[in-house]
Amino acid sequence: MGEAHDAPVANVTSYGYDMTMKQVRIAELKARLSEHLRAVRRGQTVTVLDRDQPIARIVPYRKAAGDLDLRKPKPGSRLARVRLPPPLKLKFDIVDLLLEERQRER
Repeated sequence: MGEAHDAPVANVTSYGYDMTMKQVRIAELKARLSEHLRAVRRGQTVTVLDRDQPIARIVPYRKAAGDLDLRKPKPGSRLARVRLPPPLKLKFDIVDLLLEERQRER
């Protein structure tokens, strides 16, 4: 009894999932990128095909709980008038120091 019900449910689930996902070939994606991105913005997933082979999936961006919003201060606000400190005058190149440190870790 369990096997008779398992197969149709699996087929319906797979079929329904595949039918709601939009598939586009690379040439069509390039030609109508804005349209496809609007569909993604509305929540649709787009699978990119190279010929008939899926190679990528474009999914709606979901913000993670720990993500920060970085915003520029409003013009004229007190924060916009805060001056940055002058650059440090160092006798060595910070990039060279970083590269040297990374080489030691290898």
